[in-house]
Amino acid sequence: MTMYETTELLKRVERYEAALDELRAAHQDIRNILHDQVLYERWQQLGAELGFSAPAGQHQQAGGYQPVAGVQHDVNGHQIPQMSEAWAG
Repeated sequence: MTMYETTELLKRVERYEAALDELRAAHQDIRNILHDQVLYERWQQLGAELGFSAPAGQHQQAGGYQPVAGVQHDVNGHQIPQMSEAWAG
């Protein structure tokens, strides 16, 4: 193997390793997003089973809740339902 071939091989290995690191990071990002979404949907399901419901006029769309003025959202953009007066006081 010549010096040129060795240098070229090392460059290819470095590109492969960088691409692999990028793929792993993207995989982890997607995994975190899906994990958060599954937890949020389970939280909603548990709330519904306990008799909680979203305020009138707020319906879940395919992409999640639409932003509503005065409504709080968590760091992932999920809506934080407001407590009823019975629970808030």
